[in-house]
Amino acid sequence: MGDQGLADVAAQLYALPFDEFVSARTAAAKDAAAAKELRSFAAEVRSLPKPSVAAWTVNMLAARRPETLRDLAGLGQSMRAAQSSLDAPELRRLGQERRQLLSGAVKEAQAVTEQLGRKISGAIAAEVEATLRAATADAGAAAAVQSGRLLRALSADGVDVVDLSGAVALPGLVVPAGPAPSPSDEAVPTETTRPNEAEQPRLRAVRPEPRKTSPSALERARSLLQEAEEAAEAAALEARQDEEELASLTALTTELSDTARRLRGQLAQCEQELKAAGKRRELALAEAQQAARAAEKARRTADLARERVLRLGNTPDP
Repeated sequence: MGDQGLADVAAQLYALPFDEFVSARTAAAKDAAAAKELRSFAAEVRSLPKPSVAAWTVNMLAARRPETLRDLAGLGQSMRAAQSSLDAPELRRLGQERRQLLSGAVKEAQAVTEQLGRKISGAIAAEVEATLRAATADAGAAAAVQSGRLLRALSADGVDVVDLSGAVALPGLVVPAGPAPSPSDEAVPTETTRPNEAEQPRLRAVRPEPRKTSPSALERARSLLQEAEEAAEAAALEARQDEEELASLTALTTELSDTARRLRGQLAQCEQELKAAGKRRELALAEAQQAARAAEKARRTADLARERVLRLGNTPDP
């Protein structure tokens, strides 16, 4: 069926709820294997990897909130243009806008996954945010995220291009794309296109040419430092929250353990009292049965005595 047919199947699989991926992939491969001419295609379908939870969450955005990823890709293009022109004020403004967009995108991702019956943890949400941040730093990462076939979380250090090895299914079909460049973007230097590159699209990143050190470069470094410090502060806050949750759960565990220990003691005492009560009941039952037999014997004796009195009363005296 070719690459396009495989891409169509992959698009359907990677848009499914997380727990349905494996069964759907197996069914698709089985259907393809039923036709002899599609057996090789079935093997390709079967080899499509299952994404991580963080990657699946981003794929859900690509499938159900594509405009969010387009906005992030456009912002990333603007940020790279500002970096190339050493426009520090614009970088700071775009940095603030990115923080707002990332926060909103993570909330959208959480809402989408909850609608699909899966609530993502704080750790997964952090991976999702790091992946979306990488998409604003690297054109190749933006294309991978928008493909909807992401396999693992991404990260960017603000210096090197994002490592996309093993990050997306069918990487040969992913072509970096984004909003149309502005006039200022047209002057941004990019890597020279190599022979046959158009015929074999692959994940690439636009990387500006090295620049000479200047006061503007220093301002850019300060801006990046500010972002790094804010990210570190956010990570520290999340770590403190996790520590507080751990302390709370530890206290709850201790309390429940004490309660369970106390209840086990009460249960053991109740079992002993129940055993003693059972023995007393058996003794009382035996005594009751013996008393009943004695009462029955006394009743029979009384009846015999009554009959004798009646007999004697009816017999005339000699």
